[in-house]
Amino acid sequence: MGPMQHDATRFNARGGWGRAIGIAALVALAALTSSCTTVSRSSADALRLIFISKPSATPAQVAAVRFPQLQLRAPDVNGVLVLGFVDAGRQAWIAGGDAVFYLQGNGLVSATSGIGRSYAARITGPSPFDDLGALQGTARVQREYDWIPAYQMSVPVTGTLTKVGPEKVVILERPLSLVRYEEKLSGPGFRETNIYWVDERSGFIWKSRQYLAPGYAVEIEQLKPFRPGQ
Repeated sequence: MGPMQHDATRFNARGGWGRAIGIAALVALAALTSSCTTVSRSSADALRLIFISKPSATPAQVAAVRFPQLQLRAPDVNGVLVLGFVDAGRQAWIAGGDAVFYLQGNGLVSATSGIGRSYAARITGPSPFDDLGALQGTARVQREYDWIPAYQMSVPVTGTLTKVGPEKVVILERPLSLVRYEEKLSGPGFRETNIYWVDERSGFIWKSRQYLAPGYAVEIEQLKPFRPGQ
């Protein structure tokens, strides 16, 4: 079974949990909007954030929803996504009924499906993302990509990862001291640059622009990251 078929099978097997989140949120939204208290109004606004396009998230709105959340912008998706499930460390983030984006625990995007297309990326050799703090100079990252409906599978792409330096990043009005890395991607018909803003102590990617296909960039800000044990 190929990696994208495996993703679809896993999503179908776990789809009930993802649907349960959506149903629970809709039920809660209906209940909250029938109330007139200040707390209920803010909670209802936060739940609406999950389902509308091009939202402008505030700290209060994000805090009012108990699920992990991230802000995602892609050519065909723009909104606040909630975490649907975690399977063997792989996170599935739900974009309403339109799409699913899969992330690794460190914040790397590994795949997306829905809206008439499926993309997947995987590192096939040693990964410098396992210990970014040890990176000196540059590191090579060997990747393979699958692109449907282009029917291109296991496309080899080489990344050249470089540490740029410290930068201040503000997420939800909170300043973060992060380190910027850039990864130049080179492969057949593929010339793009990934950018990562990383907490070097943990290796966690708080903000990024990552390409899953030529011209298809996924921009992510972690609003309420998933923590094991949640």
